[in-house]
Amino acid sequence: MTNGIYTFANDMVYDQLVALLNSIELNAGKEIPVCVIPYNTQLDKIRAEVAARKNVTLFDDAASIAFWEDFITQAWKAHKTAQKVWHKKGWPEVRRVNFVRKLCSFDGAFDKFIYMDADTLLMGPIEQIYQKLDNYEWVVNDFQYKSDMDYIFNPEAEKLIEKTIGLEKAKSQIFCAGWFASKKGVFNSVELADLLEKLKAGEAEVMSLRGSDQPLYNYLVSRSGISYYNFAYHDLEQATGSHWSSKFDVVDHVLYDKGRRLTYIHYMSIASSEFTQLCAGEDINIPYRDVFLHYRYLKSPEERPKLVRPSLLVRAQRNAKSFVSQNIGKIRSKLVSTGVLKRAN
Repeated sequence: MTNGIYTFANDMVYDQLVALLNSIELNAGKEIPVCVIPYNTQLDKIRAEVAARKNVTLFDDAASIAFWEDFITQAWKAHKTAQKVWHKKGWPEVRRVNFVRKLCSFDGAFDKFIYMDADTLLMGPIEQIYQKLDNYEWVVNDFQYKSDMDYIFNPEAEKLIEKTIGLEKAKSQIFCAGWFASKKGVFNSVELADLLEKLKAGEAEVMSLRGSDQPLYNYLVSRSGISYYNFAYHDLEQATGSHWSSKFDVVDHVLYDKGRRLTYIHYMSIASSEFTQLCAGEDINIPYRDVFLHYRYLKSPEERPKLVRPSLLVRAQRNAKSFVSQNIGKIRSKLVSTGVLKRAN
């Protein structure tokens, strides 16, 4: 039986991927195999990095990629509310299709696997994760259940959620798609076909319009009834946080939560461009920056940049660009409503 780790990347997140791979090697061992699922074809740097590492491969099953992209496309096209809202805003029928490629993990070589976004760093051993997979089919370490579930499930479809999944079950099992563990074959072709038919028959409405792949993953896990374990829910006293916004202690380039070693840290919602700028030598304020830089340049410490603060003009330009990027949906919707732009078909 082969245990391994999957991640998801292209050249835009090259620096983050290098840091992740180094953190895996240092904190889990050089023998742990890692497979990189491509986000798209922008992979020149990624291919070179994979070729330089004996334990790393690049996922190349085109049929698997096509299957999952078709699956998410059919699922969201069946979401009548989403289609109506997105059409009015001038958005495409399906958003961020590429993100569903994370689920290619089920079609790869690893019997048991951990999936980690490229914007994560492994902080500790992972044997306990694989051990949990002896008794459970889906394992997470996620405190998202303590917040509202509007990013995962549609708050306007509570009756349907209660009927299909169970409201309390749906609330207690929500998780972030940036880190999870599971096993090959958990979803077979017959089960997936049945779940897709349920989605197309109206159950797609339970998915939140605020997400893309994440609502679908949560639906598949909760609706299928597979066994589920969340360290942050079932073992709260020993669980650690994982989000960069939390206050952690740093000891020898490892993060600790009240004396307990983290399994991983997730830099979710921090733009990849900020890591690129940081690694180019700009004094970008990223949480636990020294920890990230330690892992990024673990194998090439002589290349670690000396940081210089960008000029006021550069910072102003980037702030403006960031504002547009964060509000592009509202801007586009306004332009469509005023006739400046034509609505997408």
